[in-house]
Order: sequence, then structure tokens, then C-alpha cells
Amino acid sequence: MVPLREKIAYALGDAASGGITWKIMSIAFPMFFTHVFGLTFADAAALMLIARMFDVITDPLMGSIADRTQSRWGTYRPWLIFGSIPFGIVFALLLFTPELGPVGKRIWAYSFYLLMMACYTMVNVPYGSLLDVMTTDDNEKNQFSAFRMVGAYAMGFITLFSFGPLRAWIGGTEQHQYAVAGAIFGLIAMLMTMTCGLLTKERHEPVRAEKFSFKQYGDLFRNVPWIYMTSIAFCSNFFNGFRYAVAAYMFAYCVGGDVTIGRILIDYAAFMAIGEVTCMIFGALSPAFARKVGSKKTAFLWASVICCVFSVAYFFIPMNASYIWLMILVSVLVSVGAGLYSPLIWSMYADVADYATEKNGTSSTGLIFSSGTMAQKFGGAISGSLIALLLGAAGLVSQTDMLTGETIVTITEGAEQAVNTMIWALFSIFPAIIAAIMALLAYKFPLKK
Repeated sequence: MVPLREKIAYALGDAASGGITWKIMSIAFPMFFTHVFGLTFADAAALMLIARMFDVITDPLMGSIADRTQSRWGTYRPWLIFGSIPFGIVFALLLFTPELGPVGKRIWAYSFYLLMMACYTMVNVPYGSLLDVMTTDDNEKNQFSAFRMVGAYAMGFITLFSFGPLRAWIGGTEQHQYAVAGAIFGLIAMLMTMTCGLLTKERHEPVRAEKFSFKQYGDLFRNVPWIYMTSIAFCSNFFNGFRYAVAAYMFAYCVGGDVTIGRILIDYAAFMAIGEVTCMIFGALSPAFARKVGSKKTAFLWASVICCVFSVAYFFIPMNASYIWLMILVSVLVSVGAGLYSPLIWSMYADVADYATEKNGTSSTGLIFSSGTMAQKFGGAISGSLIALLLGAAGLVSQTDMLTGETIVTITEGAEQAVNTMIWALFSIFPAIIAAIMALLAYKFPLKK
């Protein structure tokens, strides 16, 4: 029986990466780059797509390196302990806006975004792989996955709910606010990641393939459950990526800014934070839900259907601040589905890793879990890139004032309704389509546990 404190320590890892760094990157980008930093919509879209090509190389490479690591701290834990330092520092620098011209800013943004993706890979691939060596008990793995998701969503709620008030407390220009907030959250993420590495325990060594061979990559693409699982992971993060990245635009353009109800101020971060609480609650209930319906794949299927149905329903809510409570209610119902399926992803990846070890005779756990991280970043970044491209096509224009250096965002004359409809659809219809694809993939997933 794994002690409770270790499950909490494991949860801190995703609280740092999923609840802080990825959550801020999801909800603040591309709006930070286009409205604060000063990139054009085309530059922001290109940045995220180029970063994904970079991940195609770094994520599988990191998985292979992690699988072969041998140290006094274990196979995967040293990457969390020592990788936490650059992870926190680079995140802070990513949210810093230097006093440079358009070319200099573009170079800074591209450099640190790529570095951040590399640092994220360096800690998150070993973190995911750690699940498979802490226990061999399937029920314990489900519990670890549930703790992981609860940690991510609980910290995500804290991050989103505090992001606006923290920036207001910091004061000054928006660029200064993001820079200081980035430093604070970067430090917290660093300490959480390091603590996770120090307080967890590797109880089982992977069956190592000591010599590097491209055969393991061939085996990966012959692993049918892996193909389905990676497609599912990509879609799940594509789904989340649309919703989190569009929320800021939705409040700024469709709802008319922050909404005050009595003494309650609801901005885009607080709006999504309410969903985080829902995800946290239903993430904790996910293992029991999977047992109730008979298997993880069936649980994932029903969770995806919930996401699809209520995402479609959201599209028909009027774009008016007076309907804010209805918006919150439907968004919460979408989050019920997201909360139920999120812990299942990593537990199902552990099943895929066990299947691969049994089939091939050697462990490729790090490589398999690296595909989950790569799918996460692909889904988040491609959705962010599409948002930037589609909003630009609808009529939203971002440019930097050459005299003052300030970022100016305007709507092409006559395009207000097109921009608003595009934003509303990006928060509802686009995610609904992705959720429907997820449901189909879950139905076809060949492993049943």
C-alpha cells in the first residue's frame, strides 16, 4: 500500500506543470503575445506551430533518455529534482517583455517559447513515466492518476482565480504585471516539481533496453493501443486548448469585459477557475466512475459525450453579460466530462506501456509517456495557433506602435459580428467536434481494463 503522503507528493508534479505553467500558457496565450508582448496574430500562430515541430524531436528523445537513466535517485526522479530549476527560470523569462524592436521581440519570444517546451518535456515526460515504476497495482495507478488530476485542477483553480488579483496588486503596466507574476509562479512551480521528485519512490526498475535502437520507434507505431491512446490524448488537449485560450477573447469581445454581480467580479480567469473546481471534484470521482461503468474506455466514452453535448448547448446561449450564470452553469457541465476523463488518460497510458513491455520484452515506458506529453503540447499549441489564424481571418488585427512600443489591437471595419461569432464558436462548436472524435476513439480503443 503506497502511503498517502507519496500520492500527495506525486500530485505536486502536475500541480506545477499542469496547474501553473500549462494553465497560464493555455489561458494567457496567444492573447499575451498578441495584446501585451506585441506579436502579430500571424507571428503568434507561426510560433506555436514551429514549437510543435521541435517537440517531434525532443519528446521521444527525452523518453528514450529517461528510460536509460541510472542514478542514486532512480530512473525518472532525478529529472524532476534537477530539471525543476531551469523549468521555473525559463517560465519566468517567457512572460518577460524586453524593450526591443519587433525583430528582437520575435527572436526573444521564439527562443524562450522553444526553451520552455524543452524544459516542460525534460520534467513532464519522466514525471508521467514515474507512475509505472511506483506501483504495479492497477487500482493504485488509478488512484495516483486521480491524485495527479486533483492536484492539477486544484492548483489550476488557485492559479486562475489569483492571476487577475495578483496582477492588479502588482500594478504598473501589463508587461510589468505579467513579468512579476511569471517570476512568482515560476518559483512556486520549481519548488513543487523538486518536492515531487524528492518525496516519491521508485519501487520497480523498468526492463531496460540498454542500447539505443530505432526498433523501439518501429515497435511504437506497430502498437495499436498506443496509436489510439495518443490520438485520444491529442484530442483531449485540443479540446481544452480551445476553451482556455478563447476565454479571454470571449470576455473581452462577446461579453463586453469583466462582469460584476453584487460584490463578485467574474473575469475570464475566474470563469475558467470555476470549471477547475468542477474538474477537481469529478477527477477525484473518476476511478469510482470507471469501476461503476465497467472499464476506463467506457468511462472515457461517456465523459466525452458529456463534453460534446454541453459544448453544443453553450453555442445557443446569447452573447450577453446578463446570461453569465447560464454560461457558468453550462461550462461547469462541460467540466464534469473533462474532470471524469482527465485522470483516465495517464492510467490508460500505463496500460499501453504494460502492453508494450509484455509484447516486446523491454520497457519503453518513457518513450510511450513522452507521446502523451507531445500530444498535450500539440493539442494545446495547434489549437492556440488555429485560434490566432481564425481570429485574424475574421478581422482581428494586432500591431505594435513604432513610436510608443504599445500593442494596438483593432477589428477590421464591419467585422465585429464575424469576430464575435468566431470567438463563440471556438469556445463551443469547435470543442464539441473534438469531443465527438474523442468518443469515437474511446469506443474503438482495444484495451479494456
